[in-house]
Amino acid sequence: MLKNINLGFAVKVGIIGLGLMGGSLAYDMRSKYEDAYIIGFDHNDKHCIEALKLGIADKIVDNLSEIKNVDILFLAVPVDAIISIIQNLHDIDAHTTIVDLGSTKEKIISSIPDDIRSNFVAAHPMTGTEKSGPTAAIKGLYHGKAVVLCDIENSGKEHAELAKEIFENIGMKIFYMEAKEHDKHAAYISHMPHALSFALATSVMKQENPKAIIALAGGGFRDMSRIAKSSPNMWTDIFRQNKEHLIDAIECFEGELDKCKTMVQNQEWEDLYNWMQEANSLHKIL
Repeated sequence: MLKNINLGFAVKVGIIGLGLMGGSLAYDMRSKYEDAYIIGFDHNDKHCIEALKLGIADKIVDNLSEIKNVDILFLAVPVDAIISIIQNLHDIDAHTTIVDLGSTKEKIISSIPDDIRSNFVAAHPMTGTEKSGPTAAIKGLYHGKAVVLCDIENSGKEHAELAKEIFENIGMKIFYMEAKEHDKHAAYISHMPHALSFALATSVMKQENPKAIIALAGGGFRDMSRIAKSSPNMWTDIFRQNKEHLIDAIECFEGELDKCKTMVQNQEWEDLYNWMQEANSLHKIL
């Protein structure tokens, strides 16, 4: 059990942010830790009501001070909000583990107050959907997915071991990276694809008759544009925090797209075929 607490005692789990990530985590925690008592906090009153109805949380609190007295505290909110919240956790108990689930890591880690750095485990579960809110929460969302733990050597042993135990128990595969390395990789495999999806959706919507185009859309367009439904609030924060790596990734993509444009313009069909074939090889390692 968590922190070796006996079955007769409830394990207190705090979750700040009761949407897709926080709600799905609560479902998976309940499936693995029967004695978990989940305390939730969310600025959105509707989310709080829904979380109680769905059984995501056992109790909702109105302010941060009421959620600090837990065994483990998960921060499942946008990345700018994570930075803001951790500035108010100075008085948290030395045995309380804090785990953030943010999509960027370097700026979050650099913002952790020194007096709670050992409490903190910086994590990025590589999972999610374009949907949001408690009703978007999915049982088993984390199972079989990767989670990256960053700069784990700076987390206290007690806290690192607890975070690893939980992620392993809900079925995640653990990887370790430095924060800067993580943010560079995330820019290519997550942040830049979101930028492209937003750009694709905006391009279509600016056409003379977007409804006619969308009526003809097949699975490819729907797959590529799906994540353009993602929260602008969340993704603006992510793009801001990972600005430098995101720009590098977009410029790399622009270079490849420009190659494609040039080959089509010059009718270099054999070169275009070889370029596409090279892209096909990605799926050999996925």
